Amino acid sequence: MKLIPNIKSPKIAIVDFGMGNLFSVKHMCSHVGIDAKITSSKQEILSADAVILPGVGAFGDAMNALRKMGLVDTLKKVVMSNKPLIGICLGMQLLMSESYEFGRHKGLDIIKGDVIRFDNPINKSKKLKVPHVGWNRIYLAKKISTQDDKWSKTLFNGLSNNEFMYFVHSFYVRPVNSDIILSITKYGNIEFCSSFQYKNIFGCQFHPERSGLQGMIIYRNLISFIKKCL
Repeated sequence: MKLIPNIKSPKIAIVDFGMGNLFSVKHMCSHVGIDAKITSSKQEILSADAVILPGVGAFGDAMNALRKMGLVDTLKKVVMSNKPLIGICLGMQLLMSESYEFGRHKGLDIIKGDVIRFDNPINKSKKLKVPHVGWNRIYLAKKISTQDDKWSKTLFNGLSNNEFMYFVHSFYVRPVNSDIILSITKYGNIEFCSSFQYKNIFGCQFHPERSGLQGMIIYRNLISFIKKCL
């Protein structure tokens, strides 16, 4: 029988590859009682109880930075170790197979699928601005909209359908396996995947660390998620 360690204050590595709102993430982790460290050290990333991959900026630049720092294989080892890997905004997109931002770029290929740009989003004949910036709602994915437990077994436990989260992005992910999609969000006439969870991997397009009390719930749920994965 595999013993589950008693994790009172889990240690999380926030991956520093030069592109991300690292201190906002660290502050939120600290606020909910998680010991978080901003690091680019392979050893510290692999020894952490969980890893957060944040990110703001261009996909291609981010992947080049991860390769130069030798962190691509490190992140894949985290996934193989069954420790939670959390991708936020660009970090979520980097988990995918490829992106079409300023050309075609290979991603970490941890989640099969691609990343595409908003194509002329329209609301009531009015063209919407890209990037998509501001508060928007997350909805239960269609596959779980009729289930009684809804988000109860996920990092969204305690959240209600139609919660507001804070977004800043021009591109969005399209997972090949739609069954992993946790939430969808609508931007004009475009409906996109705003979060997914697959085994020990979680990704969200919005910024939970900038989403008030609702985002704080997600970070608090990280503690039980870590225990479940170990």
